[in-house]
Amino acid sequence: MNRFPGQSSLSLFAVAKINHNHIFFRYFCANKFKHLMNYQIRPIRKEEIPILGDFLYEAIFIPEGVAAPSRSILDDENLQVYIRDFGQMPADRCLVAEVGDKIVGAIWSRIMNDYGHIADDVPSIAISLYKEYRNLGIGTDMLRQMLELLKADGYKSVSLSVQKANYAMRMYQKAGFRILSDDGEEVLMRCIL
Repeated sequence: MNRFPGQSSLSLFAVAKINHNHIFFRYFCANKFKHLMNYQIRPIRKEEIPILGDFLYEAIFIPEGVAAPSRSILDDENLQVYIRDFGQMPADRCLVAEVGDKIVGAIWSRIMNDYGHIADDVPSIAISLYKEYRNLGIGTDMLRQMLELLKADGYKSVSLSVQKANYAMRMYQKAGFRILSDDGEEVLMRCIL
């Protein structure tokens, strides 16, 4: 057994046991609450479309230790492309996650010239959840259902852009997204449907 100088095998065992218990605890909590939390994923209703502004703001990745931007950032043209006149273009699709009668997350797609744009026939997606509903599997369920919806609509692939430090990148990779380009901070990804 490899040890650092002065480290006993007992201390390595204790660290391994603590790490194992932490992983088990996180897994148990996530799965326990996931089964206790009754949520549904459904298409957004026309009168609910304005809530996409909230989820666009939630989708902005803010690294730890960095202050969140003002909500006025949503007025930026580079962000407005995600939500302006949503529902009026052919590829506009949106699913929401609902707990009780509260919408807690959204995933939407549209063909637009955004950060995730790769071609004029490939929709880009955006996804977000309110913080207290993250890491419970809801986002993974929303993503899976959106990919199925876009495939059923005849799209061959879908794209997105994500910062490499964003923990959601692993979710995208597990769902089949592959990196097309990497600028060091952000990656452009595509999933073949």
